[in-house]
Amino acid sequence: MAYTKINNLLGWLSFLIATTVYILTLEPSASYWDCGEFISAAFKLQIVHQPGAPLFLMVGKIFSLFASDPKMVAYCVNVSSAISSGATIMFLFWTITALGRKITLKTSTEVNSTSLISIMGAGLVGALAYAFSDSFWFSAVEAEVYAMSSLSTAVVFWAILKWDAHADEPYADKWLIFIAYVMGLSIGVHLLNLLVIPAMALVYYFRRTKTATTNGVFVALFVGVIILGFIQYGIIQYMIKIGANFDLFFVNTLGFGFGSGVIFFSVIIVATTIWLTLYSIKKQKPVLNLAMLSFIFILFGYSSFAMIVIRAKANPTLNNSNPSDAFSFLSYLNREQYGDRPLMYGQYFDSKPIDTKQAGNIYVKGESKYEIAGQKQSYEYDKNTLFPRMYSDDNNHPAVYKDWMNLGEQESPTFATNIGWFGTYQIGFMYMRYFLWNFAGRQNDNQGIGNYSDGNWISGIKFLDAMRLGDQSVLPDSIAKNKSNNQLFFLPLILGLIGAFWHFKYSQKDAGIVALLFFFTGLAIVIYLNQTPSQPRERDYAYVGSFYAFAVWIGLGVFAVAQWLRKVVTPKTAAIIATSVCLLAAPILMASQEWDDHDRSTKTTARDYARNYLSSCAPNAILFTYGDNDTYPLWYVQEVENFRPDIRIVNLSLFDTDWYINQLRRPFNESQPLPITMNASMYKTGTRDVLFYQNFNLEGPQELKDVFEFITSDNPEAKVDYQSGRSENFLPTKNFKLTINPQQVLATKTVNANEANKIVPAMEWSFGGNYLTKGQLAILDMLVHNKWERPIYFAFTVPSSNFLGLDNYLFNEGFALRLAPKTKGKIPSDSPLGETEVVNTKEMYTNIMTKFDWGTIKSSPYLDPESQKMVFLSVNKFTELAKNLIFEGKPDSARNVVKQCLKVMPIKTTLDPNFALSKYELVSLMYELGMKADATDLLKQTEGLVNQELNYHYSLIQGKENLGSREIQLNLFVLSQFVEMTKQYGEPALNKELESKMRTFEAKFGMNR
Repeated sequence: MAYTKINNLLGWLSFLIATTVYILTLEPSASYWDCGEFISAAFKLQIVHQPGAPLFLMVGKIFSLFASDPKMVAYCVNVSSAISSGATIMFLFWTITALGRKITLKTSTEVNSTSLISIMGAGLVGALAYAFSDSFWFSAVEAEVYAMSSLSTAVVFWAILKWDAHADEPYADKWLIFIAYVMGLSIGVHLLNLLVIPAMALVYYFRRTKTATTNGVFVALFVGVIILGFIQYGIIQYMIKIGANFDLFFVNTLGFGFGSGVIFFSVIIVATTIWLTLYSIKKQKPVLNLAMLSFIFILFGYSSFAMIVIRAKANPTLNNSNPSDAFSFLSYLNREQYGDRPLMYGQYFDSKPIDTKQAGNIYVKGESKYEIAGQKQSYEYDKNTLFPRMYSDDNNHPAVYKDWMNLGEQESPTFATNIGWFGTYQIGFMYMRYFLWNFAGRQNDNQGIGNYSDGNWISGIKFLDAMRLGDQSVLPDSIAKNKSNNQLFFLPLILGLIGAFWHFKYSQKDAGIVALLFFFTGLAIVIYLNQTPSQPRERDYAYVGSFYAFAVWIGLGVFAVAQWLRKVVTPKTAAIIATSVCLLAAPILMASQEWDDHDRSTKTTARDYARNYLSSCAPNAILFTYGDNDTYPLWYVQEVENFRPDIRIVNLSLFDTDWYINQLRRPFNESQPLPITMNASMYKTGTRDVLFYQNFNLEGPQELKDVFEFITSDNPEAKVDYQSGRSENFLPTKNFKLTINPQQVLATKTVNANEANKIVPAMEWSFGGNYLTKGQLAILDMLVHNKWERPIYFAFTVPSSNFLGLDNYLFNEGFALRLAPKTKGKIPSDSPLGETEVVNTKEMYTNIMTKFDWGTIKSSPYLDPESQKMVFLSVNKFTELAKNLIFEGKPDSARNVVKQCLKVMPIKTTLDPNFALSKYELVSLMYELGMKADATDLLKQTEGLVNQELNYHYSLIQGKENLGSREIQLNLFVLSQFVEMTKQYGEPALNKELESKMRTFEAKFGMNR
């Protein structure tokens, strides 16, 4: 009884400690990446990106109800992650103590005070070590699914140990039913929880088998994998697929209404399940009964996905994929929007497609029946391999593959290089690096690309780190003072390895179960994800399940340390000392090192910058965005905080889908529908998906209205026949012209009256691609029919390749580029400030100086890499505006802009070496504007950082670093410009000093000036 009470109390204490820490370090608003979308969707119960997270959203909705103000909604939803994470720590504590107690009771009939100290100490050490681990803490303070997913994993693993402890008691299998229900619920959060199943299968086998055998272990493991596959594919996907095919038959063949086949199939499932359950009771078949009850409770949990269909039918503002019918819902669950990747057999990156294979029809909901929109196709290649890892030919992937594996320009990959990529990149770089971040130490938070100065793991033991990452005595501030420079000295790792060895020595079966959990939530995910190079962000959050398993061994390391100490002190003293030492070596060390880079309590950057994007736009504007971070935070401030609801945000990454175009043709909030004239049948799935360019040798630019009418015509003469037998529209020219009515442009204030002389008679531009996508077709529709009534903007973070060639008519007004039919030109390159784009200075000045909310970006104790990126992008906007103002003869206004930049931007505290060029531009401006003291001060600070970077890279070139590396070239360029600048602006002493340093570095790097 005493054991149970203490175990419960300390479990809740660990929950209280972790939750308190997470709430203290919680981000008070929306974070970058998916968080803005999740908060927006939770607030109004909307549909997020595939495959959805309905349970997470419904829980988030409950927490949002506690917000007293819309600005508190994000905080409240973030709290749900903090509490979920705290509960994860509590269940981890109970898991560790259960495993420790199980070993203790092998040699004793009861837990004595000495064993009690070791057991509870192990629980606290392991649970709190995981609480303060880098990757888990990151997800605990923001509205992402990984916190609640981790809780699901912790609960089911704890529950299987509870079953194990009570398996011989009556009704013990209720724990297995409970596990099935939690598994079903977890599907509505994230599928990672399912990976616990193989480990639980071994727990069941060991408990129900008197004498375990090797063959029995493999059979149990195989059964566990089969159960995992049955849930992931049989229940989650194929049950929906069968239901969709029933609906297809009932609607298209029998003439019933939509959904009738799904209802009939559901009745069959329910009836069959009831009959089999009753049969198992009548015939006394306990295994069948357990299987049926588990199936029923999995379905109960899985039923959270009904929210997706119900809310999709309500047409909310955010309705990703519009999964409102059987086939669209199936596509949503299967993540078909994201394509597929080979796993066990497939192509190399340089393989050539030689044939296509039909893989079934694509069905979409029509007016009265399902219609065939096309064929699912897959390519057959000339070269294939088992276990394909180097398979992607997208973007720069082939170049990265070749560089990483040292392949020649014309050299093809082999099976050996394929496995080499798997071992060095996918396991070594994209898993082991993350693992060691958490338990050895982390270099900095710059995204790692395989170089020496970004995102590596470290230990803090200088001579060991120097062997891999160069001389640690000359580290630049960008590494040494980075708040994510966490030095753990291998102590948590060593403690975990000691715990693992001890566990295998004294309880091989249980240790094997933890090892299996470690494998399936770590390396198995590596194999399944088959990650390509150049990931948009670090992916450590995907592997927290394996870090959870390792934390179990960190906790059990207390037993091993106590056992060693018993040789010199009494057992009780050994247990106390072991607990104390291990608490210092793992959780306390980890918390002290990692608090500063996980404290987001004052950071509101994502929200503030989202408001600035929208503040850049005129009323009733259309704003094109591109990625997650220039879209999701904007959705959040519109949907939750109701900021600038008049603007219609258009995400170009989604714009090539018919469901998204359909949504944008409806009014949202206070914004009007997009001015798209095409009817839905003209761009539905399978129609005008891609319009390929066919060179008709047309002379000069063609009127856009005529081109648009041609490519949307159903006239057979406007189409070409392809070998597939389909007749498709095509793009007859790449050169477009849009005739301008000056009165119309002036009346809508697209161009100010004082610039009427700059209005062009016609906008002329060339399209750069070889085909036109559905979304680009919709943009052309808007250009033709908008008639300048609504302002059109592109977010400044949209890649120029998505401008359709309209670059010469886009004018910066802050964080958005406005489309305007006027001459642009450029500030000439021979000007004192160098070449730069012309901007709309009046609007940009007003926005930057008076409208923009810079929030806490300067005062926040920690800025994540995305926020750091936004800092130097913002400084670039300040300098761009100031240059334009100087060119226009407005030095006072330019000076005000520079002063505002220095006031609101954390220029001196931002240590990212990529920021050096932006600082150089700013220094140049300050000298030009007569701000000599400020310019010299910033120059010295920047030059100091540049020197640090060059000294560090010089320490790396001894057979390691490439002399022509981007980092070296950038810093040498900045230093050389500072030499010229101090000479030009009358700083002779400083110029002499910099000249000397420049010559020293030229000599070091073997360069002649």
